Amino acid sequence: MFTPEQIEAKLERILLKVERPGRYVGGELNATVKNWEAAKTRVAFVFPDIYDIGVSNVGLKILYDQVNQRDDALAERAYSPWLDMEALMREHGIPLYALESKRPLASFDLIGFSLPYETLYTNALNILDLAGIPVRTAERDDSHPIVIAGGHSATNPEPMHAFIDAFVIGEGEEVIHDIINSLQKTQGMPRIERLRELVLISGVYVPRFYETTYMDDGTVATTEPIIAEAPKLIHKRIVAKLPPPPTKFIVPNIDVVHNRVSVEIMRGCTRGCRFCQAGMITRPVRERSVEEVVDAADAAIRSTGFEELALMSLSSSDYTYIKDLVDAISKRFEGRKLTVSLPSLRIESVSVDLMEKLKQHRSGGFTLAPEAASERMRRIINKFIPDEEIIKTTNEIYSRGWTTIKLYFMIGHPSETLEDVQAIADLCKRVIAEGRKVAGWKVKLNAGVSTFVPKPQTPFQWVSCDTRDNILEKQALLKRQLMKDKNIKLSWTKPDDTLVEAWLSRGDRRMAEVIYSAWKKGAKFDAWDEGRKFDTWMEAFNELGIDPAFYTYRQRRTDEIFPWEHITAAVRKNFLFQDFRMSLEGQIRVDCRLNCFACGILPTFANLRRENPGEGWKCPEVKSPAQKLDIELPVVGD
Repeated sequence: MFTPEQIEAKLERILLKVERPGRYVGGELNATVKNWEAAKTRVAFVFPDIYDIGVSNVGLKILYDQVNQRDDALAERAYSPWLDMEALMREHGIPLYALESKRPLASFDLIGFSLPYETLYTNALNILDLAGIPVRTAERDDSHPIVIAGGHSATNPEPMHAFIDAFVIGEGEEVIHDIINSLQKTQGMPRIERLRELVLISGVYVPRFYETTYMDDGTVATTEPIIAEAPKLIHKRIVAKLPPPPTKFIVPNIDVVHNRVSVEIMRGCTRGCRFCQAGMITRPVRERSVEEVVDAADAAIRSTGFEELALMSLSSSDYTYIKDLVDAISKRFEGRKLTVSLPSLRIESVSVDLMEKLKQHRSGGFTLAPEAASERMRRIINKFIPDEEIIKTTNEIYSRGWTTIKLYFMIGHPSETLEDVQAIADLCKRVIAEGRKVAGWKVKLNAGVSTFVPKPQTPFQWVSCDTRDNILEKQALLKRQLMKDKNIKLSWTKPDDTLVEAWLSRGDRRMAEVIYSAWKKGAKFDAWDEGRKFDTWMEAFNELGIDPAFYTYRQRRTDEIFPWEHITAAVRKNFLFQDFRMSLEGQIRVDCRLNCFACGILPTFANLRRENPGEGWKCPEVKSPAQKLDIELPVVGD
């Protein structure tokens, strides 16, 4: 195995030949370099995209901080090399290495992948191969690291079951310590025994100890454990109290996507948007105190020198103490050169008022997410916002000095028609026309239009994807309607990208072979223009005799067993189906802080709450839920 000195010597010969060599040298301010020999457990955290994106990932920052606080462990980082660097690494026989020590990934005890979205899957395989680690779990022996993965995509781990030794379901701050402790306890034991020990950890799923069978129609019949220790249902891990946020963020050597301090002010969301996987799987809501947020932000800015602060959450306006927080941020950073962003604000006047309080720290744009533009569609997706409220809010934004507004929409929602898409164009035209009345012709509007993919663990997991022809027709309508105005900028998602995401997010274990075949044929960086190889994916499906439409265009039966049935995010399947049925009838649910709808998170969280009273738990104290569940579905373990 290569030594750090050998890797550095080889790097000296190639780094000046690649684009942005700063991606590969390490040595950043606030990077943690610990004594390799003194650590009992060495962890390499990997974000399977380029450094420019991965170094800003908040989840890995948290875990990196958690592990490096331990005296008996160390954590380092690695990212996907870009195409030019990969070619030279393969040519010169350089294995993928961690930035802090320049040691090969294969020399670590544990490799932890962050998989927040599915188009990283082929990159994960490529990283294992670059590191000299067998891509398939079945081919690894006692000399290889244990490979784990977590992130939102792990709520359906089955497409990657053949490549990842163990998945973390849910939140990682506590379970990462359980995993390290388990590996230390089983050090020197055979690999299979170490994995058996991981099975005992709540929230950890080890695919090799489960077997999936299929119905004659190709749908899943069962996914059952094949050893006694393995639970039938894997429950997500929930952190009762959010730990202190990291404050010594790594300062990149190069300009990256987000050169900023990010402080999570709360986790979870109660809005219940039916398309939103994050809103369903991160329940319940937990909040940090104003003092903790402001102190962490101040410490992080002082330790990094960053000039931008992002206060992170899924729905910032719902943070209980949001006005107090904005006042405290304004006071603490008064007179300092700092841009403050408060993403995920609701479309209402109070959101503008909040940003106005941050006037001296505000950024140049303002982002709102109506998602749909017709009343019918807003009822279907459970995000009901009247047009008049949107116009009022955008007018206030323009009139207070913001010149650019970004509106996020989705097309491809269930039962969407061209009239619903036309409503998006009409709303955009009206927003900029009304804006010109209050702020003149300098106003701009950026309309981002993504395409909906029905995600696991959401009320829309039963619906089919929109067809490629329909997507193209809807996008053509928007282009005709909006691109005539030079002050409206329209962006959209390519239909092929949507289909790849849908296959990977909704797939079963058979998709693993498709992923492997596509990667062997050259698929990687699937979210990048330079990496898109749609034909390669189609070749992989054809080679294996699998119909991709099975995962995209097929409506799911009401009693269908999903590939992710044995994984629970604590929101019950019958609750999700009830919400899906309500969408068909155009019924909306109010914010569940106002009424408890018995989604399942309350009993799941009850024990944690008893152990940690008064820790920002925001689900209402409702003894009799406002709406009983009246639907019986075959749910594993429910």
